[in-house]
Amino acid sequence: MAKTLWRDRNDALDPETDYVEIYQNLALYEFSWDFTQSLSFALFRTYAVPSIGRLLDETGAFTRQVQQRYDDTALLLEAPFVHGFDSAEGKTALRRINEMHKAYDISNDDFRYVLSTFVVVPKRWLDDYGWRPLSDTELRATVNYYRALGRHMGIKDVPETYDGFMHLLDDYERAHFDFDAGGRRVADSTLALMTTFYPRPLRKPVEVFSRALMDQPLLDAFGYVEPGPLARKVSRAAMRARARVLRHTPSNRRPVYTADLPRIKSYPGGYDLADLGTRPVPGVGGCPVRHAPEAVTAQA
Repeated sequence: MAKTLWRDRNDALDPETDYVEIYQNLALYEFSWDFTQSLSFALFRTYAVPSIGRLLDETGAFTRQVQQRYDDTALLLEAPFVHGFDSAEGKTALRRINEMHKAYDISNDDFRYVLSTFVVVPKRWLDDYGWRPLSDTELRATVNYYRALGRHMGIKDVPETYDGFMHLLDDYERAHFDFDAGGRRVADSTLALMTTFYPRPLRKPVEVFSRALMDQPLLDAFGYVEPGPLARKVSRAAMRARARVLRHTPSNRRPVYTADLPRIKSYPGGYDLADLGTRPVPGVGGCPVRHAPEAVTAQA
């Protein structure tokens, strides 16, 4: 199967109208592993903003129930691009996301920053470690996909271009990255969870490998020890060697869904999208976007 299959298919689509299909092709077929890893790192970066990391620590969601919260986040974020924003599944997932967020006093600036990580971090990951970068069409579709997600979440002043998202992320991190004990606890818990996705003898090397892929401002914000030049060189060389191998493998023809990944462990018997995530405090917040009530059940 030609290695250009998905790039050619995506470039034949219109990123202004077909952005959900293009993003689906990227996340489910072309870069399923890369998107899983890079989006995990994207969320990880948000913990280094004290207002975000401290809140997550106070809720206890990513410390006491980190596996389930990791699973819920991945499954809820996947539903809109697998099924579409206007599908029953997409609406149910968005309602749950909005209910959770609106239960807390989260600034629009923090929402905008988190959204920017979903656009910028995967693009930079593929530039550094992917077997190819995103095409201009794919990048524009990614921007449009997350602009649509922002609209459904009621986020204001969402950037219109990739450069806008990039500058938002870089400026926000320069202004806000800082050490916070709560953010550090959430980061430690998440990093420990990520090591459990691998056999026990590999867990310490995976932890060092993960730190070696982190930039210095992120390490400093968490108070993490610099892994050293050798660890950085070996880790990045391994990632680039993987990319070179993938350039000579066939295009993937079978989708990879989040629920099928072995790291998703909380729902072996299936799950109901409406039941995922934490529950809001009664009488506080709610979904900022109106949707008709629907119940959607998915099987893992």
